[in-house]
Amino acid sequence: MSKPISDMSLQEKAEIFPIKEARAIAKRFTTPNPWIYWADYTASAVIAWTSFIYAVLAEPFTIDQIVAIVVAAFAFLRALIFIHELAHLRAGTFKWFSLFWNFTCGFAMMVPRYAYTGVHTDHHKPQFYGTSNDGEYLPLGAGSPWRIPLYVLEGVYLPLLLILRFLVVTPVSYIFPPLRKIVWERMSSLVIDMNYIRPAASKRDGVDWKLQEFFTVVYVVAAAALIALGYLPLATFFVWYAVVFLALVVNAIRTLGAHAYRNPGDRPMNKVEEFLDSVDVPGTFLTALWAPVGLRFHATHHLFPGMPYHELGKCYKAMLEELPEPELYLSSTRKSLPHAIKCLWRDARAAEAAKASTATGKGPK
Repeated sequence: MSKPISDMSLQEKAEIFPIKEARAIAKRFTTPNPWIYWADYTASAVIAWTSFIYAVLAEPFTIDQIVAIVVAAFAFLRALIFIHELAHLRAGTFKWFSLFWNFTCGFAMMVPRYAYTGVHTDHHKPQFYGTSNDGEYLPLGAGSPWRIPLYVLEGVYLPLLLILRFLVVTPVSYIFPPLRKIVWERMSSLVIDMNYIRPAASKRDGVDWKLQEFFTVVYVVAAAALIALGYLPLATFFVWYAVVFLALVVNAIRTLGAHAYRNPGDRPMNKVEEFLDSVDVPGTFLTALWAPVGLRFHATHHLFPGMPYHELGKCYKAMLEELPEPELYLSSTRKSLPHAIKCLWRDARAAEAAKASTATGKGPK
């Protein structure tokens, strides 16, 4: 190499990345194992709901209740993240698993599968990734660093928006059809960009999305009615809110370590650039708590989006052992989540300083 990898631009790295060799290695890790999916998800859901019920029945603000809420939040986070796998599994497969996931987690947590289907597929398309059309991308590494904590703070009010969406807005939209367009475009996507407008519904979003929406409304209305009538304790709502809030905040912090977010949104990126703009944090067993279901290998996932989550770690290890020069592959790896966030903050500060220099005429124009 003519110069150190650390001194290369994104485009320079992409030009010399051994993509053919990487794809040859990845071919061994492409088959999903249904037994792993069913066992992992079922165990996560059982732990989540058991902890949730225990927290509802426990004395308020006791150590027992607090611990149960924390356990439920992390277990539900793992269970919910299977929506990411459902978005990638080949169409027509895992139908019963998808149905089971929706009825045991998606509807109750107000994130039915269709909220991610299609939307996440766009996130992996070169013409969309990192642009203004990508709902799962914010140029956090290309602007003011203070946007980073502000993004995490959105978790405070997001549970309220979910309740408002399915308990109030959706039922009203059934009565006033013109509202349906707004609900679909602005309130039906699991994204991080609040300005995202979802394209018109098509086959890619699933043919049963209206049924999924309806069942979510049924779950929410039924829960609200049972609480109002005294059949469920009021603590059910507060525990649900605490669990969802904690899970969302953890996932938001995890999202900060998922990409470098250096693309200001003005150009598309090819698959290798997409990988180099993403982040792997292999870590240890504890890393899987905040980045469950393979998300600690997020850069590897972006290079091979169809790879099942249980194969990503194996593929990552094989890349390091078999690529002739794994340094480029490792350039997307961070030592820990704090390290990834530190790099993101550093890039944001550098981008902000560069914009300030340009604006004052002290830098390149």
